[in-house]
Amino acid sequence: MAGDTLAAVPRTDTEISGLDALELAGRAENRPRAARLWAATWPKLAALGIAVGAWQVVVWTGWKPEYAVPGPASVGQELLRQLSGVQLWDGLATTLRRAAVGYLFSVAVGLLLGLAVARSRILRAAIGSMITALQTMPSIAWFPLAILLFELSEKAIFFVVVLGAAPSIANGVIAGVDYVPPLLLRAGRNLGARGLNLYRYVIAPAALLVIVAGLKQGWAFSWRSLMAGELIVVGISQTSLGAQLTYSRELSDSPWLISTMIVILVLGLAVDAAFGAADKAIRRRWGVLDQAGQ
Repeated sequence: MAGDTLAAVPRTDTEISGLDALELAGRAENRPRAARLWAATWPKLAALGIAVGAWQVVVWTGWKPEYAVPGPASVGQELLRQLSGVQLWDGLATTLRRAAVGYLFSVAVGLLLGLAVARSRILRAAIGSMITALQTMPSIAWFPLAILLFELSEKAIFFVVVLGAAPSIANGVIAGVDYVPPLLLRAGRNLGARGLNLYRYVIAPAALLVIVAGLKQGWAFSWRSLMAGELIVVGISQTSLGAQLTYSRELSDSPWLISTMIVILVLGLAVDAAFGAADKAIRRRWGVLDQAGQ
């Protein structure tokens, strides 16, 4: 009875020790959302300011003439002009459509291929190393074959995007499945998980973090392949960001060229932020995110 009474008495700060103290200390360091947002934003703003400042210094040095390397002000004005028109948005819509279709198909192929190779010794021995070899091939190396097969068309771009992204996604799936602890697999089987249920309830959750990393890498490969394809395949009727890069180069319009490159860079940063948010959400769900450091 006395022990129950003592247990019910709240502990003072001097009585808190060990892991409890560490946990409460981490909670005490949690900052308001605005402060955490600013802490995550100001380094990016500082890096942007340094980059723009260095760019302007290069222009002032006269290393290249103004028509070759325009200043940030000229490029900013051109970017605003492009944003107010329809050409940039039409090209952006075309590029994003191609990126979405190619990437989604690559995800389907990569997931199925990765799961098959990860769980089959015969397939791993037969084509496991081939997947890595395909991943290491530069995307530009596929275009002669793509143009030979599909001419200068959307299909040629789609072909190269899938070949650039699917192998990296498959390798991510294979790595994720390989690092699932055998203890989890045995526990799942003992609880009755077999076949698809084993993948759904045991393997997929345990490998999810590595699979997301593979999906992110696959997006990077597909985006680079798409940009290379649009730079080469410019004879089709629809405009695109890659085609606008080619047109601006042929017209020696450096502000237009650099402003289009900035749009492509911003798109890449946005997608990277989306993958980063998904990764953080998964780590928080799995309890492997340091809340005190966020």
